[in-house]
Amino acid sequence: MSTLEAMKFDQLVDTARYPLSDLESAEARAVVTRARRELETVGCTVLPDFVRTSLLDVLRQECADIAPRAHFDVETVNVYNIPVDADLPADHPGRRTFQRGNAFVARDRIPADALISRLYSHTVFQHFIARCFGLPQLHELADPLSGLVLNVVSPGMEHPWHFDTNEFTVSMLTQQAQDGGVFEYCPHIRSPHTESFDDVRDVLDGRGERLTRRLPLKPGDLQLFKGRYSLHRVSPVRGDIARHSAIFAYSERPGVIGSVARTRQLFGRVLPAHEAAEGRAVRGDRLLD
Repeated sequence: MSTLEAMKFDQLVDTARYPLSDLESAEARAVVTRARRELETVGCTVLPDFVRTSLLDVLRQECADIAPRAHFDVETVNVYNIPVDADLPADHPGRRTFQRGNAFVARDRIPADALISRLYSHTVFQHFIARCFGLPQLHELADPLSGLVLNVVSPGMEHPWHFDTNEFTVSMLTQQAQDGGVFEYCPHIRSPHTESFDDVRDVLDGRGERLTRRLPLKPGDLQLFKGRYSLHRVSPVRGDIARHSAIFAYSERPGVIGSVARTRQLFGRVLPAHEAAEGRAVRGDRLLD
C-alpha cells in the first residue's frame, strides 16, 4: 500500500478550511454559499489551497510523471469545436480558426492511487461539488477515457478560446507554467437561448477587454467553472515548464460517454464503449457546440 493509499481523505484536503465531511456545519455552508454566489454572478469560483500544502510536491510529481502519456496533436479548431469548413456566414465567429496544441492524458493512463484519482472518485468530494453547483447529485462520467484527465500545455502551445460541451467544469492546477498559461474567461457571454455572436466576435478580434477576466491560479487550488456559457482559454505558455491541470468530469445523469469524433480528437483513439454509445447523446440546449 502506498503512502497516499494509507491516508484518510481529511489528510489530503485541508478540511479545517473545507469541512467536506460535515456539509451541514456552518463552516461548510459558508463555503458552499460563497461558491454558489460566485458561480451565479461571474460563472467561476476558486477554492484556494484545497489540497494540503504538504502534498503539493506529491501532486506535482505524480502528474509530471504521467504527463508524457498524453496524446498530443496540433489541430486547427474554432471556438465551437465544429468543422472549420462549416457553411457559416462570412462574419460568423465560427469562421475564426486557431491552432490548438494542448494534450490530454486519458483516465485509463492515470494510476488509480494517484491523488487526483482519489479525489475524483471520492463520494465526499462528489457530494461537496454537487452542493456547490446547486445540484442534488453528480455522477462520474461513464466514459473510460474522459472522466478524469490531465491537461498538458507545453511551452509554445496554448488552449485557444472555446466553449465546453459540459455545463460545468471542475479542475485543479497541478503545475504552473514558468510564464504565461493564464486562465482567461468571459463570464456568461452566452446563455442557453442566446449565442451572442457579436460579443464572441469582439473577444476573438481583440476588442473584448471589457468582457474578459484573468484568473490567477496556484497548484492545489480547486476551480469550479460554468464553461458551457463562458468563452475561455489558457493563454500561450512560455519558458521551459509546461502547464498541467487535472480536469474532473462529472454529469447530472449517469452513463454519459463522449462521441466517437470528439474522443478521437482528444485522445487519438476510441474504445468499444464509445462506438456502442454513438448516437445516444442527449443535448440540453441548441447551442452550436
